[in-house]
Amino acid sequence: MRFSTTALLALVAAAPLAAQGPRFEITVSPAVRNTPVTGRVYVFVSRRNDEEPRLQVHHESDCTPFFGVDVSAVAPDAVAAIDGATLGYPVASLKAIPAGDYYVQALLSVYAEFHRADGYTLWLHDDQWEGQQFNKSPGNLVSDVQRVHLDPQTGYTVRLSLVRALPPIELPPDTRWVKHIKIQSKLLSDWWGHPMYLGATVLLPRDYDRDTTRRYPTVYQQSHFTLNPPFGFSTDSVEETPEQRAARLARTMREPGFEFYRAWRSDGFPRMIAVTFQHPTPYFDDSYAVNSANNGPYGDAIMRELIPYLEDHFRMIRQPGARFLTGGSTGGWEALALQVYHPDFFGGTWVLYPDPVDFRSYELVNIYSDTNAFVYPVSEWIGYEVPAEQEVTAQGRISVRMESQFEAVLGSHARSGEQFAIWEATYGPVGEDGYPAELWDLGTGRVRRDVAEYFKAHDYDLRDYLERNWATLGPKLRGKIHVFTGDMDTFYLNLAVYRLEEFLTRARPAADAEFVYGRPMKPHGWQPWTNAALIRILAARAAKR
Repeated sequence: MRFSTTALLALVAAAPLAAQGPRFEITVSPAVRNTPVTGRVYVFVSRRNDEEPRLQVHHESDCTPFFGVDVSAVAPDAVAAIDGATLGYPVASLKAIPAGDYYVQALLSVYAEFHRADGYTLWLHDDQWEGQQFNKSPGNLVSDVQRVHLDPQTGYTVRLSLVRALPPIELPPDTRWVKHIKIQSKLLSDWWGHPMYLGATVLLPRDYDRDTTRRYPTVYQQSHFTLNPPFGFSTDSVEETPEQRAARLARTMREPGFEFYRAWRSDGFPRMIAVTFQHPTPYFDDSYAVNSANNGPYGDAIMRELIPYLEDHFRMIRQPGARFLTGGSTGGWEALALQVYHPDFFGGTWVLYPDPVDFRSYELVNIYSDTNAFVYPVSEWIGYEVPAEQEVTAQGRISVRMESQFEAVLGSHARSGEQFAIWEATYGPVGEDGYPAELWDLGTGRVRRDVAEYFKAHDYDLRDYLERNWATLGPKLRGKIHVFTGDMDTFYLNLAVYRLEEFLTRARPAADAEFVYGRPMKPHGWQPWTNAALIRILAARAAKR
């Protein structure tokens, strides 16, 4: 059978739009926003309806399929499309979603325009005091959840309208024990050309309000963004089952928050002030507490604005021997970095499972010698996928390639709000477009040696920095460095700690540093004592000042 050209065109025009392949069309309802918006649009696809699909993206090893694309100055009712060519995670394409019934939802992460002091104008997500949680951030736009049938073989078009903005964060109230501080930073606001804020959650000792002349040692606990009190302090009693307690003790000695509260308020417990910082950046929930080319002067802002503000408003002892640092993971790196960069200001650091402190072990990648972060060559014809996470049995969980794909879907130009992006924003140079230069290509894994060398040349490789400057730093840091990590850290962070210990063990003058490893098979999050026991250690140290 033959058709004329006119007849063929008529058949094509009559064919259903779905035949073009899988496609989502997202629009912004004028009722929720009537001006153009720039940001990133996501679609989430889930088989579950126990929570909204947007909330089913937790981290790279626990998430429902989702897909993301940048949008610029999108007008109300204009279409933003996500189709079979759009990258997703953990499913790379909508074409790979099997036929079936699903719950779907769209979200738009709203970006703000920053006019930085270095001359660059950038579009980034302005943290709303939620800690850069894109799927929960106040002001981000979301659609209702729809139940749909998807079949990539026959094709489909699903239309989703963004009909509501997420509400503001509900801030916790102050209590007799806990005070919340939030101040605008002049240093950061001037640099970013935008109002920028620092905060702190302060845990006060027993009888602070009664003994009004007494001053106290302070411990700064570094962590990811949280408005909760330091050390998990909680006046709410939550009972553990025997099984829960056994599982916790198998992983860590850290006690539940109510148990720490009972110790903190007890008669004989040491009296200290404990503080956590809030310093989210447009790239992450935390600035790493240092100055950087992409984040700006966060180190200066913390040391010259936030800590002086706290010491002015709370009765803290203003002496190095009464200022202590601790923290885990990101907070562990910060706890070491602040001590190393300010050896005369702090009296000691108790570092827990820190992010890489030697970039020869950047998790499992040696950024100075490896040419590809995804594949480690065994021989000319054989290579293996480099893992990014492991179980305590050494079974790999996800790969560096997978984690990179996760970040690529979350955001372009280091706007994922995730780990690799903030390391680049903290340690690396500004790229030609004003956004952080990539250490490795998120699609291919190719490592940029010039970026790696920038990391080292600008003193972010802490072991290298210590070794190059030990003649000056050694006498100031003697006995002040204490590092603790599990021997099977989930992210392989113990490997960099071994390298740091190797240097500090042979360093002259002597470091008198302490290194303790959780064995056997202790993962990320392990610590050798309860939080209450750590406070007793610090109080004893303060008493010797």
